[in-house]
Amino acid sequence: MAALELALQALAVFGLLLFVVLWLMHFMSIIYVRLHLNVKHPEVKQTFPQFNGVSLLKPLKGVDPNLVSNLETFFTLDYPKYEILLCIQDQDDPAVDVCKKLLGKYPGVDARLFIGGKKVGINPKINNLMPGYEGAKYSLVWVCDSGIRVKADTLTDLTNQMTEKVGLVHGLPYVADRQGFAATLEQVYFGTSHPRSYISANVTGIKCVTGMSCLMRKDVLDQAGGLVAFAQYIAEDYFMAKAIADRGWKFSMATQVAMQNSGSYSIAQFQSRMIRWTKLRIMMLPGTVLEPVSECFLASLIIGWAAHYIFRWDMMVFFMCHCLAWFICDYIQLTGVQGGPPSFSKLDFAVAWFIRESMAVQIFLSALWDPTISWRTGRYRLRCGGTAEEVLDV
Repeated sequence: MAALELALQALAVFGLLLFVVLWLMHFMSIIYVRLHLNVKHPEVKQTFPQFNGVSLLKPLKGVDPNLVSNLETFFTLDYPKYEILLCIQDQDDPAVDVCKKLLGKYPGVDARLFIGGKKVGINPKINNLMPGYEGAKYSLVWVCDSGIRVKADTLTDLTNQMTEKVGLVHGLPYVADRQGFAATLEQVYFGTSHPRSYISANVTGIKCVTGMSCLMRKDVLDQAGGLVAFAQYIAEDYFMAKAIADRGWKFSMATQVAMQNSGSYSIAQFQSRMIRWTKLRIMMLPGTVLEPVSECFLASLIIGWAAHYIFRWDMMVFFMCHCLAWFICDYIQLTGVQGGPPSFSKLDFAVAWFIRESMAVQIFLSALWDPTISWRTGRYRLRCGGTAEEVLDV
């Protein structure tokens, strides 16, 4: 009985600590978004003798309804010195024709098309980017996914953050306004749960970076072995960021979000991507096993039980009040990331928020069930530490 009582006390203390940590994360992310994101800052004076040239590495595969409009935003950037390196693995990929049309439409833009890739490891994105990386002529490389849309001043914003001691500038992932409930679900996730973890990690010094839009110093990457050094990993963005941090460089976050605008989306695709990301985190960061207790419903149950055990408060009343407070803070967070009210109604937000929160534990358990992931056209078995091997169909 004494051992049981001790265990209950420990669980209650854990619940109180969880309450403190999670609400610190809420407040840190909300305050950071309000002060830093979507805010026009005075331009930072360049610390180099001349304006920094940027080589944009654009990995492409396939065509979706928004690819042309997304790509075109990079051809109209208001930046004096940059090149666009379009990388496509297969000669027969329909994206080749899209790129050729844009190259013809914007002959004054320094842009080149690389077809064929170069097999250097397991990661198909790295293999695709290799010819472009080897042909890059500027000291800064900007790796930016095909589904990203930018504003005319996005690259200026990124380079303004690349100050003397910064080696990597990244954008907070978000989602553009699109039609349908699947789009709302994605926007709710990338405006609530994801930025809460992403921002609070970066504010507290934990290097948390996604590779959707990253500006990096090429010489630092070369010191780490170049892109080839990261071809053995599926989560190449994490290991590139780690290599830059290990060499003493700081990170900075852009004031503009990395705006995802894929023309192909569904609830099933969203769920599949969340499971894939969770699998990668589990293999790279063992602490990910605690991730479910950072989600609203499970956290509210644990904290509610702790409040009942210690203070004799009604557990269900506390649970409902805690979920309501979480819901309100998430909406405030979303409007900050969006830069104003979202395009959907508060009712749509409530429904999408409830479904997303309800999916969280199921996504985590699905990630634990199977260590293989499907990405692009391949299937891979993950190993501890983040490396992987391709699973070949017999």
